Amino acid sequence: MKALAIDSAVTKMTIAAKQDEKIITISLDIGMKQSETILPVIDYIFQQLGITPQELDYTVLCLGPGSFTGLRLTFSALKAIELAHTIPVYGFSTLEIYAYPYIQLPFTVIPVIDARHGKFFAAAYHSGKQLLKDGDYTPEEIIKCTGSTEPALICGPDAQMFYTIAYSLNPCLHTIFSQPATTDALFANAEDAIMHKKSPLKDFDGPVYLRASEAEEALKG
Repeated sequence: MKALAIDSAVTKMTIAAKQDEKIITISLDIGMKQSETILPVIDYIFQQLGITPQELDYTVLCLGPGSFTGLRLTFSALKAIELAHTIPVYGFSTLEIYAYPYIQLPFTVIPVIDARHGKFFAAAYHSGKQLLKDGDYTPEEIIKCTGSTEPALICGPDAQMFYTIAYSLNPCLHTIFSQPATTDALFANAEDAIMHKKSPLKDFDGPVYLRASEAEEALKG
């Protein structure tokens, strides 16, 4: 299969394209410069693989939670490909994607993203089952689902930050320092969805936000 996957939910944007077993992945920790970079990087990867957008079987992205700007940017890019070439777009929870390499392990796996203001976007899984739904939580709320003596694995881009804060709440915590490319998990989830004939995103589907943006909060204030 030929496909394009993008994770721009956090400042480290990862873009990958595949042609059967050949995959080219580029990760860029460039913060607010994502908008200047995403299209040139997509074009570059396509050139290296020798494919064009109209040849793609599907595209796939992280739905959120994550950066408001980054999520909207990727939706815009992949929806444009969909409109131009009728290429289906698949989307999956950012937190599920971060947990994917470890999600079947027989202990609690907690993917985390710094949500600022002392909170984290987080979920929790155990042996493939979701214990804590995607949400906007304090460290104390997250740790409640692990028990005080049960081992738990922290993953995601802000795993070390969460570990530093939460270790005193559960000294059985462990953290992942180097995570596999999230685009690998996106490809795997999309192809599983295709195999099981699950529907791609609808035209009206958009990013999943778990809280209002800072601009929206400022307007409310």
